[in-house]
Order: sequence, then structure tokens, then C-alpha cells
Amino acid sequence: MLKKPRLNFLIVPFLIKCFFLQTLFAPQANALPGQSTEEVGAWIKAHPTLRPGPGERLFVQKGDTAAQRFTFQASVLPPGKVEFTNDRSKIRNERLAMYDAINGMTLERLQDSLRIIYGLDIYQDFNRAQVVYQYPNEGRINSARLEKTPVAEALRGELRLGDRYAYWVEVAQPREGKAFVGQMTVLLKTDIGKLKGELQNR
Repeated sequence: MLKKPRLNFLIVPFLIKCFFLQTLFAPQANALPGQSTEEVGAWIKAHPTLRPGPGERLFVQKGDTAAQRFTFQASVLPPGKVEFTNDRSKIRNERLAMYDAINGMTLERLQDSLRIIYGLDIYQDFNRAQVVYQYPNEGRINSARLEKTPVAEALRGELRLGDRYAYWVEVAQPREGKAFVGQMTVLLKTDIGKLKGELQNR
């Protein structure tokens, strides 16, 4: 079993301390998909882990070196292929993405980040959620190898449907060596069908 990488300054130096203090004294998930852009923007601004920089509102970037980066983005669009939406006042998905060429990336590390940012309630909803789609299957792996498309072979992910939200997690895991890139998206349950269809046809 792979040893879980130690969380470091990639998000913020006091990440673990913030998590325990906020878990003890207040729920963290004060703004999630389905809420207004104003509510989510205010939550991001006040969040001790996200701490947006000057000019950042719904998109936050962290990273002290080129080898380690973290981004968080809240969007009024559903995840996947861009499509037109009439309602631009409501957040449809929130995505955290990580790149770490030093420690590598794992599903467990993305789960830790989900818990740190949103708290135990959302973390538990994710853990209890039903896996409705996983990729790649053996056929897709074999096709990618024949077509010599290593990126298609490397992308490993799943969609989960929880009681409160749907979740999309993806790690780019090469055939040899460790993964460096991963993302976790919290989305509205009503958008999971669109995303599942796009992933199946990708």
C-alpha cells in the first residue's frame, strides 16, 4: 500500500492546524455549488486555507515553486465541455487541482484536501457516495496503447454520487513512475449525467 504523502506548504504552511481548529469550532462548508456567486466569493475570501490574493475572487492560485501548485476555482458552468447557461448567478461546481512534482499525487491526498477545505460533513458525503463510473477500463487502456496516446492511458478517475453532491476525482497516473497531477470537483447532482456522458465518450 502506498504511504500517504505528508501534507506540506503546497496549500498553506498551517494547513493541518487550520483544519483541526475549524473542525472543532465551526463547520467549514459555508458555501458550495448551488449557492450564489456572492456567497461563494465571500466564503473563499474568508477561508483561512484558500486566502485569495489581490484580484482573486472565484479563482485562487497557490504555489511558491514551479514544482508545486494548487488552484481552486468556483464556476457558474457545469464541469466538462463548456455550454451556454442563462443563470450566471449560481455556482455549479467547485474544483481544486494540485500539481506536485516533489511528493507526487494520490487519491488519498485529494481526499485530504477535500476534508481540509470543506470539513468532515462533505468529506463523509464523498466517502459514502456511490461510484457511478470509473475509468479507464481495460479496453480503453489497450486502445490508448495501440494509438500511442499516453495521456488517455494515464487518466484515472471516477464519478461518485453522494446524498448532497456529486464528485469527480481524477489523477494522471503514468504506467511507470508516480502521478504528479490530480483534481477533485464538487458538483451539483443534476450535472452528473452530462459529465458522465462526456467522460464515457472522451
